[in-house]
Amino acid sequence: MPEPNENEPRIFVDDDWKEQARREKEDADRMTRQDELPGELPAPSLAEIVQMIAVQVTFGLGGIRDPQTGQAIPPDLMLAKHYIDLLELFQQKTADRVNENEKAIIEGTLHELRMLFVHVAQSGAGTGAAGEPKAKPQQADQQS
Repeated sequence: MPEPNENEPRIFVDDDWKEQARREKEDADRMTRQDELPGELPAPSLAEIVQMIAVQVTFGLGGIRDPQTGQAIPPDLMLAKHYIDLLELFQQKTADRVNENEKAIIEGTLHELRMLFVHVAQSGAGTGAAGEPKAKPQQADQQS
């Protein structure tokens, strides 16, 4: 039988660490279950309302895929504009009732959505109300 080399690492099995790890895992699981009670939703917030509207704008800008086919849903700029206008109305109606953090959330989201709208509109990827492709302004002028 070969003698162990003193320079080779040895493995020592200590069962105490296994028991400690098991206890810590059980404690963590118990804490997680206490924090997330089934059926409980977070408290409603202004940020959640802004996020719901932003999702609708994203849908209108073609940022969503059809869950059944996986195909990109084409942009509908009229839909996107409607929800951007809705968020702007929300901003106007709540202007004197929001704190600085909420104000920053609304303003920042509006800015980002407007920039994204301009980008998609300039790429010519939008559609009209009936889902038909929108003509680029240059094409519309040439046809007149």
